[in-house]
Amino acid sequence: MDVRGRGALITGASKGLGAALAYELARRGARVALVARGVDELERTAARIRAAGFEAHALPADVGDKRAVHGIAGAAAALVGPIDILVHNASDLGPTPLRLLLDTECEDLESVLQTNLVGPFRLTKIVAGAMAMRGTGVVVHVSSDAAIAAYPRWGIYSVSKAALDHLNRLWAVELASTGVRFVSVDPGEMDTEMHAAAMPDADRGKLLRPQDVAARVARLIEDAERIESGSRLALAELP
Repeated sequence: MDVRGRGALITGASKGLGAALAYELARRGARVALVARGVDELERTAARIRAAGFEAHALPADVGDKRAVHGIAGAAAALVGPIDILVHNASDLGPTPLRLLLDTECEDLESVLQTNLVGPFRLTKIVAGAMAMRGTGVVVHVSSDAAIAAYPRWGIYSVSKAALDHLNRLWAVELASTGVRFVSVDPGEMDTEMHAAAMPDADRGKLLRPQDVAARVARLIEDAERIESGSRLALAELP
């Protein structure tokens, strides 16, 4: 997909991989709408992209809020045109320090699932239909190695990402003939606030830079037509 002039909607875009990917797609010519809960940080991120000469719009909202998703999709389309690129990057770890399942509140599981799984489902349901009618579109689900490996204390986050991976496969099967492509990406361990919250003792020097990962995810989006829809790709498998 040639991203130039395409409308892109990225959740969790105020910092980390989301912010880096918003910049990278905008640098490549996409018209980018950024969604996140933190208003000030989101506005600063969008302003940095605009200051570099690219198009970016801040949409403060909570993707886990059922009442917000139609507004997110509508406002994004009004600002950047039809959404041809949708990136589900917003994620919630749950309470930190991370807890064993026996110490996890049911409400915390529900909250994580709303952000990491139900929100992406709702937003794709709104956006993918229009993509299918146009016969084009790429939906990226940002996953984790925790989706396939059972790490102690990562339980509710792991469950949400495993379900997100399978949701990606289901979308791909059900919309196989429409021209809309779906892919799930495991970006690896990055130097982000979320990683620091989960693993405060990690050696930051050994972590990936979000900017470097974003460049590879952007290339993946550009090459999406050559990748089997529904694939789950680790960083080493990205273009």
